[in-house]
Parts: sequence; C-alpha cells; structure tokens
Amino acid sequence: MDTEAELTQRGHSSPGTGEGRPRFALWGRRALPGWRDLLTVRGAAALGVLCAAFLLLISNFVVQPFKIPSRSMEPTLQVGDRVLVNKLAYRFGDRPKRGDVVVFDGRGSFVRESAGGDPIGEALRGAASALGIGEPSETDFVKRVVGVGGDDVVCCDAGGRLKVNGVAVEEPYVHPGDAPSKVPFRIVVPLGTLWVMGDHRSQSRDSRDHLGEPGGGMVPVEKVIGRADWIGWPASRWGSTPARPQGPAVPAASAAPAPPVPTTPALPTTPAGSSGGGHG
Repeated sequence: MDTEAELTQRGHSSPGTGEGRPRFALWGRRALPGWRDLLTVRGAAALGVLCAAFLLLISNFVVQPFKIPSRSMEPTLQVGDRVLVNKLAYRFGDRPKRGDVVVFDGRGSFVRESAGGDPIGEALRGAASALGIGEPSETDFVKRVVGVGGDDVVCCDAGGRLKVNGVAVEEPYVHPGDAPSKVPFRIVVPLGTLWVMGDHRSQSRDSRDHLGEPGGGMVPVEKVIGRADWIGWPASRWGSTPARPQGPAVPAASAAPAPPVPTTPALPTTPAGSSGGGHG
C-alpha cells in the first residue's frame, strides 16, 4: 500500500507526466515575456520619442507654448496661462507692430548676458519649456510693444495718456486703476529696436526700468521669439490675445536715426510688490 501511494504521488509530480508540463510552461510564459510583448514595449517607447521630437520641432520653428509666470501682463494674461507663441509671425519680413504682445529673449537688454552654465541642464530645461511642461527661461519675457524704431514715445499728456509720434493713444488693455506710467518719460526708440511695457503697469519691470542701462531698455527686434497670439490653457480662457491700441491712427515713425542712448534719467526701482527678476 505504501509503495503504491509513493509511486502515485511521485507520478503526479514527475516532469515527464502530462500534468507537469503545463505547469512549467505556464510559469515560463509569465516570467519571460515573448517577442511580441517586447515589440509592443519598444513600439510604445519609439512612438513616445517620435511624438516628443515632433513637438520639439514644432515648438522650435512654428508654435511654442509659454507659461505666464507673473502678474505683469494682467488682465490680458493671468499667472499660469499658457500662451501659444507664433514663431512665424515675423519670419517672412513682417515686423512687430504697436500693440503686439511678444515674447523675447531679454539677454543684453533686460538681463545681463550670462557666462554660461551647465549645457546639459540648460538643454533639458529648454526642452521642458518648449514642450510647455516646465517653467519658462529666466531670460524670456512677455510684454506689449508700445513703440517701434523711430517712434517718439511720451508719458503723459494732459489727459494722462501715452503719446506716440504726437498722437494720444487709448490703451484699453491697461490694468484697471493703473496709470500709463507713474513717472513721466520721453524716449525716441532707436531703429531696429522696440519699446515694450506690461499691461499691469504698476507690477511690470519693463523698458522704463532699464533706461539708464546699456541699451536704454530697448529690445532688439532680432531678440523677439514670436508673437503671443492665443491663450491655449486653461480651457476657460481659450481665445486670441487682445491687441491693438485704440484712438486716432498713429503716424509712421520718423526714418531719421535715433540717438542710441536716451537722455531720460533712469527711473526708480519698481515699488514693492512688483514682480522682479525674469518675466517681470
């Protein structure tokens, strides 16, 4: 009796029986993925890489998302908005116009040229920013064009309005309660540059804050990354960015070269509560 039981029990566990093989084969399939599974994983990874490369290509040459990090463009743009920057707007000979909301590289005008840091880290941050999943570069700014090359920009007239080339400009985009500028100034914009200001004038560090520095607060046209044409996120704010100033047509800027260094004295530091550093 014991011998028969032993043989019977051994037969059930023997790898040579029909019952043992399925158990081993089933375990093997679970532990070692087949070639079809590997192809699926590799295909998904390759698709992800291709999608990221396509988005980077689009971001570098056509449209780039840009996250709004400060209050300087309220109420037009809110903190956390993601605007879509049209990089083709000035690619084929067109130039920035008064009223355009532009994103530009502020190195050499709003911030000093850096000596360079970690190239790999900068590349990764740049890629994340280009995909709209990271914070924008500390050297990129978003402002509204108020004056173009040759313009005579004055603040303010008897009615408290900016004047461009002798014509008072209505600015419906300026934050409610803000004056066009608390400090008077007069500037002639050198050719090939832009005079830019934030819509939230009391919270914006813009061309006014850099009058006494090299470059005089002017942004070279070649430093413009693109025009912020649309708000892409959040969904409740989808739409185009309001642009043009209102009022009588401003005459064309003078073709005469403007002095490279403005005579207007430097303005005091932006009051407490304003957004400093990059993007302000």
